[in-house]
Amino acid sequence: MGLIQDRNGHYRRRGPITDHDVLFAAETLLRAKLERQGSIGNPRDASDFLRMRLGALLHEEFHILWLDNRHQILDCQRLFIGTVDGASVHPREVVRAALILNASAAILAHNHPSGVAEPSQADRSITQELIAALRLIGVRVLDHLVVTAGEAVSMAARGLM
Repeated sequence: MGLIQDRNGHYRRRGPITDHDVLFAAETLLRAKLERQGSIGNPRDASDFLRMRLGALLHEEFHILWLDNRHQILDCQRLFIGTVDGASVHPREVVRAALILNASAAILAHNHPSGVAEPSQADRSITQELIAALRLIGVRVLDHLVVTAGEAVSMAARGLM
C-alpha cells in the first residue's frame, strides 16, 4: 500500500499504485515545473507535459495548452474526446474557448492510442483549419503535437504547419 495524491493535492492511502497514478504524478510535477518557469520557453517542456497527460490514454483526446502573449500558461483544456481511432474537432468550439480565456497563443495536442505518433492527413487538415480559424481572432498556433506514451511528434518541427 502506498500514498497517492489526488487532483486536489490531498494524500490518501490506497492499494497498489497503478500506471495511471504514476502518470498523474508525472503530469502534476511537469505542470508545476512549467508554472514555476512562468512561461513555455522550451518546446520540449510542453511536449513532455502533454505526453504525460495524454500518452497512455486508450482513446483519442484533443487538448489545447492556451498561452498569453508572453507564453505564460493560461490553461490546458481537454476539448474533445473520441474513440480508439479518432476524435471530432470543431473549430467553432476551439475559437469559443480561446475567446473565453483571452488567449494569444495555443499549442494543440492529441494522442494516438495506436502508439504511432506519425501525423495523419486528417491531423494535417484539422491543424490548417484551426490555424485559419484562430488567426481570425488573433491567436497564433505555435505547434500541434501528436503524442503517444513513448514519443511526441511536433508538426511545427516537421514543417507541417
